[in-house]
Amino acid sequence: MQINKVAFIGKGGVGLLYGSMIAQALGNDAVEYVMDDARFERHANEALTVNDKPCVLKSVRASEATPADLVILTVKTTGLDQALKTMERIVGPDTLIASLCNGITSEQKIAERFGWEHTVLGICQGMDAVFLNGALTFTNAGEIRFGAAAGTDPATVIAIDELYTRCGIAHTVEHDIAHRMWAKLMLNDGINQTCMAYGGTYGSATEQGSEQLRSFVSAMRETLAVANAEGIELTEEDLTQMVRLIKGLDPAGMPSMAQDRIAQRRTEVEEFAGTICRLAAKHGIQVPQNEWLYLRIREIEASW
Repeated sequence: MQINKVAFIGKGGVGLLYGSMIAQALGNDAVEYVMDDARFERHANEALTVNDKPCVLKSVRASEATPADLVILTVKTTGLDQALKTMERIVGPDTLIASLCNGITSEQKIAERFGWEHTVLGICQGMDAVFLNGALTFTNAGEIRFGAAAGTDPATVIAIDELYTRCGIAHTVEHDIAHRMWAKLMLNDGINQTCMAYGGTYGSATEQGSEQLRSFVSAMRETLAVANAEGIELTEEDLTQMVRLIKGLDPAGMPSMAQDRIAQRRTEVEEFAGTICRLAAKHGIQVPQNEWLYLRIREIEASW
């Protein structure tokens, strides 16, 4: 199967970044952003830009959409339940599904609704995209890591791999995608939440000797311990690799939760620290940094 039509659920930073790359390779008609009717109306008159160029990629009402070859979810986990409802009109019997949502729970929820055969597990990492006030800016598009679940048809992985290659999207097909997803959760637990709690940037969170760097590393080390208890072999080498990745990004850039703080949007703290705190309690592991981050971020959200 060759993928020629891609529908995105989510027209934020990640969705615009990868949608624009696919459109550049395959043409604007190959990409559409599908929204429930209420969201479509709210965003109908938005003027979006990607690296200072007008974004002309089309949005489509879910009630008027038709099945796509591939659906890519780029929503926050806070919007996943609504996204699954929006998808119902665009997932046909042969539609493939890839989630780039944060955390480790989205694909299970997707598969419960649409099955595992055409669903892959995945994450994206390494981009320095900032999306504020309708303007997406980035210098590093990062990469996608994805792979099969136990019930995924191998042809699904092959078709998505071929699309990303055709569109020049950096990616890796992972044989142990669960390890990679936990590594990304570890990173988000540290960098996303620390930058949100302190109002920081990639630069301030990696400043040697700083309180933000201590928080960043401590939260990740707690996640590593929980992952090990869950049977995922994360190591200190994985942690060091993630710190090195963030140090290589634009120091003035910031992750999505720090952008949420500026825009006063609901965050994904439940998917990050919430998940770690719940699993830690199950295994009798102490995670004081994640507990503090959870409470601090909730306190900031409550002040809006």
